[in-house]
Amino acid sequence: MKTLYRGGRVHTPADPFATALLTDGDRIAWLGPDADAPVGADRVVELGGALVAPAFVDAHVHITATGLTLTGLDLAGASSAGQVLDAVAAYVAGLPGDAVVIGHGWDESGWVDQATPSAAELDRAGGGRAVYLSRACVHAALVSTALITDRVRAAAGYDGGGWLRRDAHHVVREAAFASIGAGQVRAAQRTALRHAASLGVASVHECGGPGTSGEDDFVAALGHGPGFPRVFGLWGEAGAAAKARELGAVGAAGDLYADGALGARTAHLLQDYADDDGVCGHGYLSAGEVAEHLAGCVEQGVQGGFHAIGDRAVATVLAGFGLAAARVGVERLRAGRHRIEHAELLDKAAIAKFVEFGITASVQPAFDRLWGGEHGMYARRLGAARAIAANPIGSMAGVGVLLAFGSDSPVTPLDPWGSCRAAMGHHNPVQRIGAKAAFAAHTRGGWRAVGADGEGVLNPGGAATFTVWDTTDTLTGVLGGGDTPVARRTVLAGTGIHDGD
Repeated sequence: MKTLYRGGRVHTPADPFATALLTDGDRIAWLGPDADAPVGADRVVELGGALVAPAFVDAHVHITATGLTLTGLDLAGASSAGQVLDAVAAYVAGLPGDAVVIGHGWDESGWVDQATPSAAELDRAGGGRAVYLSRACVHAALVSTALITDRVRAAAGYDGGGWLRRDAHHVVREAAFASIGAGQVRAAQRTALRHAASLGVASVHECGGPGTSGEDDFVAALGHGPGFPRVFGLWGEAGAAAKARELGAVGAAGDLYADGALGARTAHLLQDYADDDGVCGHGYLSAGEVAEHLAGCVEQGVQGGFHAIGDRAVATVLAGFGLAAARVGVERLRAGRHRIEHAELLDKAAIAKFVEFGITASVQPAFDRLWGGEHGMYARRLGAARAIAANPIGSMAGVGVLLAFGSDSPVTPLDPWGSCRAAMGHHNPVQRIGAKAAFAAHTRGGWRAVGADGEGVLNPGGAATFTVWDTTDTLTGVLGGGDTPVARRTVLAGTGIHDGD
C-alpha cells in the first residue's frame, strides 16, 4: 500500500521545503514538494497545511499503572487528607465489598496541612476494603489495615500509621497489583497505549521489575501487537540479565532501584534532607553489585541500567560502572549503551562519567516543572541551592550525553509537548535546552536509547513513523508557545495506531 500525504509541512532534514511524503509499506519512499510527488499512490491524504513530524517516544512508562490511573482513582487533585478520604469513599460506593481499591497521585508536599490519612481512616473510607494509594512518586503509599500483613510489618520502611516506604512499600504494592485479574490488566494496558498514541507517541519503554510490576504484567505489556505503540521492555532486577532476555526485554534496566525518590525522602543523598535532619535516604545496591549486574548484561548482550535519583545513589552506580569497565573493558561496556533513569542530582564529575562510559540519561523534564525551583518540593526537601541544581538537562546535553525524555507515567502524565517545553523552560536558566534538542530527545533519543539508531527522523528509506499534527505552525513555533496541537493521525512503521479525524 502506497500512501501519499500532501499539502502539509514535513519536518525533515532531507528537504526544508517538503510539503508531502509517500509511504510504501513500513518505509518512507519519497518526500519533497507537492509538485514533485510521484504518481501511482494507492491512497492520497490531504493534509490541509498540517505539520508532519517524527512521532514521540516516551522512554519511561508504567503501562498498567497508567491505565488504572486514567480509568480509576486519580488523587492528583487532592489538596488535603480529607479530600483523599472523600475521593476514596466516593470511588468505592459502587464496588463490591471484596474489591481491592488502587489509587494514585496524592502529594502532601503542597498541602497546607501535610498530615496524611491513617490506615484506620482508610478502613472507614474504604468500607473495610483493602486500599492501596501510591504517592505521586510511586515510592511510598498509604494503605488500609487489610494490606498490612506480617510480612509488611517485618519489612524496612513499615509505619503503623499506614504510610509505607522502601521494602514495605514494595511488598504491599506487589500484593495490591497481584489482585488485579488478567482481563483488567489487559484493558488497563490498552487504555494507556491508546492514550499514548492519541498524544503522538509511537513507542514507549515499559519499566517493570520486582516491587514495580510482576512478570505476568510485564510480559502482557509486550504482547499487544499491531495497532498499538511499540513497547520496549526493561526488566529491573539485579543479576537477571538472562531472565530479562527470557521475558522478552531489551534490557535488565529501567527501575532497578539504586535508591528511592525525593518526595518520599528515600532518594539516597550525600547530605541530609533539609526538612528531615538526620535522614539521607536509602541505597539498595553497592558498587560491587552494580558492576556484577553490568558484567552480566554485557555477557548476555542486553542493555543494563539503574534507577538513581540522589547524588549518593548516582555516585554508587558510577563507581560500579568503573568496576565493570575494569572487568570487561571500557569500549565493550560503552557498546551496551547502558542507562540511568532520572539522574536528578549530578555534579560535573558525575556528568563526565556519563560521557566516559557512554551512559544514556533517561530523564523526565516534567519533574523540574512540577517540583523544581526555589519554592517547590525539591527546595523543601533539599534546600534552594541543591534544588536549583537538580535535573541538569542542559549540562548533560552540552557535553553530548545521550538524552531520552519520558514521563515516568503515572508519576507525571503522558505529555510529550509539555516535556519538551519543560526542558526548554527549566527553572534554572543554565539547564535549559533549545526546541530542536528537546524534540530530538523525545523522539530520536528514545529510539537510540534502545539501539534503534535509524529511527526517529523522517528521511527517504527510513521508517514511516510519524504524527500528523493539527497545526499549520512549524515545530519550533509550536514549542515556542501557543496551543498544544492535537494529533490527527499517529503512524508506526506505516500502520496507523491513532486516527483522530
